[in-house]
Amino acid sequence: MYDYVIVGAGSAGCVLANRLTEDPKITVLLLEAGGEDNRREVAAPAAFSQLFKTEVDWAFYTEPQHHLKDRKLYWPRGKMLGGSSSINAMIYIRGHRADYDGWRDLGNAGWGYDDVLPYFKKAQNQERGASEYHGVGGPLNVADQRSVNPISQAFVDAGVGMGWARNPDFNGASQEGVGLYQVTQKGGTRNSAARGYLHPIRGKRPNLTVQINAHATRVLFEGTRAVGVAYTQNGTSQEAKASREVILCGGAINSPQLLLLSGVGPSDHLKDVGIEVVHNLPGVGHNLQDHPAVGVGWFSTQPITLMGADKKIGNVLNFLLFKKGPFTSVIAEAGGFLKTKPDLDAPDLQFHVAPAFFVEHGAGNPDRHGFTIGPTLIHPESRGHIGLHSKDPLAPPLIQANYLAHKADVELLVTGLKLGRQVAQLPPLAQYRGEEFLPGAQVQTDEELEAYVREKAETLYHPTSSCKMGHDKMAVVDTRLRVHGVQGLRVVDASIMPVVVRGNTNAPTIMIAEKAADMIKQDAAAAVATAEVKATASD
Repeated sequence: MYDYVIVGAGSAGCVLANRLTEDPKITVLLLEAGGEDNRREVAAPAAFSQLFKTEVDWAFYTEPQHHLKDRKLYWPRGKMLGGSSSINAMIYIRGHRADYDGWRDLGNAGWGYDDVLPYFKKAQNQERGASEYHGVGGPLNVADQRSVNPISQAFVDAGVGMGWARNPDFNGASQEGVGLYQVTQKGGTRNSAARGYLHPIRGKRPNLTVQINAHATRVLFEGTRAVGVAYTQNGTSQEAKASREVILCGGAINSPQLLLLSGVGPSDHLKDVGIEVVHNLPGVGHNLQDHPAVGVGWFSTQPITLMGADKKIGNVLNFLLFKKGPFTSVIAEAGGFLKTKPDLDAPDLQFHVAPAFFVEHGAGNPDRHGFTIGPTLIHPESRGHIGLHSKDPLAPPLIQANYLAHKADVELLVTGLKLGRQVAQLPPLAQYRGEEFLPGAQVQTDEELEAYVREKAETLYHPTSSCKMGHDKMAVVDTRLRVHGVQGLRVVDASIMPVVVRGNTNAPTIMIAEKAADMIKQDAAAAVATAEVKATASD
């Protein structure tokens, strides 16, 4: 018996395991379906795409996307300690003030920007030092990039030439503008949630138990109270009991999947796949959001890109000996946030700029030097859902992203492609710009660009919002992340976002878990106090 059972040792689960076990009297079991995060490609930042479709990747696929020419899109998700923070591109972005104030204004008190900023700072060790917006001493190391490619810097200079603001800190007073991304690295290597939060305490706190290769199959209920988790490990069925709470940290795909497998979700869907209903909660799996992206790319006139960088012995030695050079690259080294209309309250377009191609997640790159400007839709109107194909807990879930169902979404990506082409014409980038590879100079009209978007758009790896926080009939958790209609069960991960943030989602997920840890501690203390009052009253 444990006080808390946490399902998923990803970005959120590692944070909770650390923070809850700060109290030596609290016992925690952390279950992770994957294994250790000790592959060498995890530590070497530029090698992250080499982890795709391996044993450390869930390698999900969506249903055929009707608005993307019926393509099934590949969704990599980390399946190891650290979860997707062990497989991601390490870009540290929090989102915009308007994102969190928007959550608050939807009725989620305590989630405005001023409420969450202290938790971003608490998590952070900002190598630039402490400030109004940044913290030091936290487990998550945030650093400037060590070896920036000249093409990445040229994009920033060209963006300034376009009239866009030069922004050295997208997580400071303003998000708008262009600049180089800060990254979750330490000493030139990946600083995942596992490396920042879990490894320093693993084996040192006897009140924390970590079980790897432990695939959760069902939340155990007594009535409507969660009391534990069933899981499979090494081919055998196991159960773990929780005296206080079960906490789901599986992310925007696995958390709603596990709720559904456990009988919590839309009753009609549960009955269709043969699962007994514990609680009818219509919103489970719905409201799914993601950031689709598409690229415009050129062959480079100079052989200075990341193409073939991993095959040069000098680069290998530079990384092994000094943790510098192309191996420290996060690929999308530069970018920016833009408002496509002046009356918007926050940016609606993000650029990811790489001194490389990233066709088909890197698997389809031509064997030539090149660079890419990738417009990314960061405030989509389209919504999808997560469901079940069957009641088999080991089967992949149904993922219906419903990308570009709204016309405004595809129009914005077309606008982004045009802006990408424009900025590439300016002198800082023009010196490197050769023939356009994608979509190609022959693609010019809005109709042609829209067809290209529908043919080539991919995920930017930011699925969220499938167990949204709120109080309406489609909300799954309340403002303290407790699942509506049941007891002893919370969801703590990116799935609780009512609306996806404008930007990369790893830092916000870690913030959510930092805030949740405090709420869990507060609620536990309140429960003890209430019990003591009742005991005194009965004497």
